[in-house]
Amino acid sequence: MSERHTALRSMHDLGLAAWFGGSLMGALGVNGAAARVDDSTQRLPVASAGWARWTPVNAAAIGAHLAGSVGELVIESPRMARQAGVGKASAVKTALTVGALAVTGYSRMLGRKLERAGGPPVEGTTEPSYQTPASVAACQRQMKLLQWAVPALTGALVVVTAYMSEQQKPGQVLRGMLGRVGSLLVVSKLAGKAAGKGGPKIGKAVGMGAPKIGKFAVMGTPKVGKLAVMGGPKIAKVAAMGAATRHLVTAGR
Repeated sequence: MSERHTALRSMHDLGLAAWFGGSLMGALGVNGAAARVDDSTQRLPVASAGWARWTPVNAAAIGAHLAGSVGELVIESPRMARQAGVGKASAVKTALTVGALAVTGYSRMLGRKLERAGGPPVEGTTEPSYQTPASVAACQRQMKLLQWAVPALTGALVVVTAYMSEQQKPGQVLRGMLGRVGSLLVVSKLAGKAAGKGGPKIGKAVGMGAPKIGKFAVMGTPKVGKLAVMGGPKIAKVAAMGAATRHLVTAGR
């Protein structure tokens, strides 16, 4: 298999770049420019029109990024198993990707609601005025936070991707593999040590239990004999009394 995966890496990097750059430009450029429109009833429609034109491009960028990410994950899976630290970085990257997808999807849902609202008077795309309907104002307040969440998450993805690229250097790969081997040896040593300690403990418990059982048996035997000895005279006495009683009865007849 070839060690070059230019197409997958290009899809991954270009898609992420468009996702990050588009969300940041939209928050600063589209929303900022719409807030400068003189007619307060046209500010929201102008911003909605800009975001609607960007949505198909953004969707294509996200799709390209995800395709490249999955392809790289499949190809790099052997290195993830051998090199320490790669699996943790991949887990962090996956979590950030899921978070960015969720925020992007929810932001688009709120954007569609604002599009259907028409042209209510607003201060800006994410700033309601005192004349703004309550439902529209609620969506705007959420969008004010979410417009920065998407570039923050995708920017973190860029940083993690750069870190994972550093992990592919020969020196990092060698140190990571040696670290993984060392970890496996430590785990194996601890497991063997635990198994070795468990055996003597079980044997000791059994050994300690046997004398106690024997002691109970020995202690119980004299008691049984004593009871038998003590009971013998009583039984004989009862038998003698019975014989005397029968003799008297016979004599009376």
